[in-house]
Parts: sequence; structure tokens; C-alpha cells
Amino acid sequence: QVQLVESGGGLVQAGGSLRLSCAASGRTFSNYAMGWFRQAPGMEREFVAGISRSGNNTYYPDSVKGRFTISRDNAKNTVYLQMNSLKPDDTAVYYCAGERTSVLSRVSRLSSSYDSWGQGTQVTVSS
Repeated sequence: QVQLVESGGGLVQAGGSLRLSCAASGRTFSNYAMGWFRQAPGMEREFVAGISRSGNNTYYPDSVKGRFTISRDNAKNTVYLQMNSLKPDDTAVYYCAGERTSVLSRVSRLSSSYDSWGQGTQVTVSS
């Protein structure tokens, strides 16, 4: 497994932006497809963005499409989540996850596909 550490969370007003980072160590980062998930209190964990090993494929649910952008820098072993036009409904703990895969183009939105998880970072959007 790869070790993942998220950073960049915080408190922001509605309409604002945040950029989350997830630093990976311990394994070859480029062998992992990466994803971001979030979980609000009392809610199930929700997929918000995914990116393939090469970075050429990305996937977003409708709830964040056009507002969130996932990217990765394999040279820095880091994946990012740029979040714009934030809404109070985006308030949650955000988790970075990695899936070791041999398929360069694979992006999964299923949490069960991912075998490495970070500890999470809190994002709070005030109205």
C-alpha cells in the first residue's frame, strides 16, 4: 500500500475556493489511480473525483462537475483537488485514496476499489 497524507482543508465562505493536496509515499505513485472521497456526518462516503495513473482520464459526479478539478504530479507524488464555487453542502471530511492498477486509463468511483486511504482533512463551507 501507498501511504497518503492530505492537507489544505479549512474554513471557507460559500463561493470560495480551496485546494487540497495528497502526498504519497512508500510505493510507486504512478502505479496508482487516485481518487477523492468525502463524508459528512451521518452520511455515506461519497466519491467526488478520480484520476487515472497517467492523468489523462478524470471522472466527476454531477454534484461537483464544473466546480472541482482533480490533477496529479507524478514527479512530486502528489494528487490535488481544486475546489471552486464551494457550497455549504460541500462541508465534509475529504479523503484521498489510491488504487494500485495495471490499467493506465482506469478510474474507479467505487470506494471498494481503493486499497490505500489517507486520514482525511476537514472542509467547512459557511453560508
